[in-house]
Parts: sequence; C-alpha cells; structure tokens
Amino acid sequence: MTTEATSTDLHAFTESWLEWYRGQEARLAAPHGFLAITGLHWLDDRPQRFPDAPGAWRTGPDGVVVDLDEGEELVVDGTPVRGEHRFGVLPERGGVDAVWGDAVIEVARRGGYDIVRPRHPDAPLRTAFTGTPAYAPDPRWVVTGRYVPFDTPRPTAVGAAVEGLEHVYDAPGRVEFELEGQRLSLTAFPGHGPGRLLVLFTDATSGVTTYAANRSLALDPPAADGTVVLDFNRAANLPCAYTDLATCPLPPAENRLPVAIEAGQKIPRERGGS
Repeated sequence: MTTEATSTDLHAFTESWLEWYRGQEARLAAPHGFLAITGLHWLDDRPQRFPDAPGAWRTGPDGVVVDLDEGEELVVDGTPVRGEHRFGVLPERGGVDAVWGDAVIEVARRGGYDIVRPRHPDAPLRTAFTGTPAYAPDPRWVVTGRYVPFDTPRPTAVGAAVEGLEHVYDAPGRVEFELEGQRLSLTAFPGHGPGRLLVLFTDATSGVTTYAANRSLALDPPAADGTVVLDFNRAANLPCAYTDLATCPLPPAENRLPVAIEAGQKIPRERGGS
C-alpha cells in the first residue's frame, strides 16, 4: 500500500470516528438527553410530589399513576391529560416520555422498580457541558473476533450504578478475540437493532484514564461465519459516567479485561477527567 493510500485510509477512518463521536455527544447533550436529568425518583404505593415534575406519583400492581392538580397538564403520546392519568404496567427497560412545558418527564421501569426521571433543558449539568475527552482514533484498536452463540440465551444478572439495583439480561453468546497478544472473550448482550450486540467491559485503564465502572461497545451483527469486528475506538461512556441519576448496568465479572485499552472515551470532565 502506498503512503498516499495509507494517508487517505487513515483520514477516512478518522472522519468516520469523528462522525460517531459527534453523534454520541449530540445524544448525550440533547435538550432532553441524559445531561438534562434533574432527579431520579423511586415510586411506591404512597403518593409523592417532586420539585421537578407536576402531580403526585405512585405505583402498584396496576402500574404507575399520576394525579395532576388543577391547572397542571402533561402531554402523553401527543394527547393532553389532566387529573388522574394511568401509565399502566411498564415493561422492564421500557418507559414513556410525558411532555411538561419545555421538560420531559420520563416514566420508566428499571431493575424491577418504577421511576420518574424529569429532564429539563436548563439543567446545570447540560448547560455547562463542554464535551467528553477521548483518545485519538487509532486503527490498531480495531480487531476481528468470533461470535460464539450459546445453545440458549443465558440469563445474566449484573449490578448497577445505583447500589442495591440489579439488571438481568439474556446473553445470547460471547465474543472471542485477541488483543495485545492475549486471547480474550466478552459476554455479549442484545444490542439496539436486529442481530446487533452490546458488550459492557472494564480494562486496565478503568479508573485511571477511563471511567471506573464500565464502558460499552456496540457491535454490528456477526457475519454468517461468526466474524465480528470490535472497534474499541468507539468504546463509549454510559450515562452513569456523567451523572448519579442514571441506573446503568455494570459489566459481568468475566468482562473485566486484563489489558489496557487506550482507546475510546475517557473519564468525563464532570468526574474529574481532563
């Protein structure tokens, strides 16, 4: 390969990474993204009022209910609602966004619990956000691995950024690969989209230059022969890297890699990163 071709390939590689990085930042800092969250409220059968959301909230066997005061209104699925509104039983990791003025009130279920998580565009964490530090993209951190499906998906319980909370995922298989001369593997969870996979991991940079609790890597569907590409330049922070108001899952124990992956997003400035 000529030097000119190598330079062109590296430029295209860097531009593709920049497009990914900007997309990550845009979603995070969107008007109702994770940086806009102002509270993480856990519901039970007692009506509760919160300073950053309208109404009195409770939950029970029939799901989440809000009682709105006179003059209060939410817009749910495009329809204004007043008085009592029943959100019903929410699926795990599911939720509903109710609009309240310029805010969105996220009503969701995480780890078997119903939560209310308001998102306000003027949240200080969002308005002060200046971007996430990251390693410069480097092709050496792109490795080809092999996806090995389990005979049947394995229910895998993992901890969460919130103490005492547990998430359970049906892991469809694992990804085997070599990096830095070591044979490694990662348990994979279902990703966003048909056939896609998601791996949560830590490595020797965790707590040093990258966020201590976890990073995530989205993988395209494996090829017919099981081949899958892991581009660790796209190792991303989860929301808990920025805010304590997130319920992010932690990696399974076997996904703690013994190598230093000096690629992807680093510790956010909000957590003391530079």
